[in-house]
Amino acid sequence: MKPSLTDIEHAVLEGRANGLTVMAIAARTKYSYRGIEDAAMRVLRKLGARDMAHAVFLACRAGLLDGKPQRHGDHAGYAAHLYRGEDPCEACKTGERAYRNQRRQHRKEAA
Repeated sequence: MKPSLTDIEHAVLEGRANGLTVMAIAARTKYSYRGIEDAAMRVLRKLGARDMAHAVFLACRAGLLDGKPQRHGDHAGYAAHLYRGEDPCEACKTGERAYRNQRRQHRKEAA
């Protein structure tokens, strides 16, 4: 049976699975640092995990995470949205604009 996770608990689990720090998850979700830590502790309890790495492993095993890292806020995240047939999120649109501007700058410097 899959444990039932709240949206914030799932966001914490996905963020940690993607290598994000508590501060980075807090910034993305607009929750406080303490709120993210509390959600992480609830995830550990619900999954019966010893630490967050163990929680990510158990979540993948239980099918709560697809096991594929999700990129956001950069060119790869933008491309992943398009590949999945989704409208890219604002963070990925911003990242894509920055990527294109950087490529444009490199071309100007090379000319």
